[in-house]
Amino acid sequence: MTTLPPARTPCTFCPYRQDVPSGVWAESEYAKLPPYDGETFEQPPRLFQCHVNDRDSDRARVCAGWAGCHDGGQLLGVRVALARGSITPETADAIAAYESPVPLFASGAEAAAHGMSSVLEPGEDARAAITKITTIRSDINHG
Repeated sequence: MTTLPPARTPCTFCPYRQDVPSGVWAESEYAKLPPYDGETFEQPPRLFQCHVNDRDSDRARVCAGWAGCHDGGQLLGVRVALARGSITPETADAIAAYESPVPLFASGAEAAAHGMSSVLEPGEDARAAITKITTIRSDINHG
């Protein structure tokens, strides 16, 4: 199974979007964002997938916010996935060329700082988003 290219627009709950409320995702999810800010050799060797679909879904795709925030041509995860055959060359090209139509944070660190600011006490909008996400995703704890 290959991972699909990024969607045209980062999903409604993408942690890279500036208009997503703080505290939607768990602290562990926000902690995954800053390591992709480093030099290629310092980055995690895996793709960052969109949070909308289950990890193992046949609809799993690269996170559009991740592709838009970072230089896709310099992402170690893209290079490794291409070498392993878990993405196609066309998907790698789509990641490298991706430009978000909505404002994104300038870095994973900025996105993580925003997301973490209310992670212990999410506001009403964040709680509504959490409810929607746990309804959509079968691999997230619903309790």
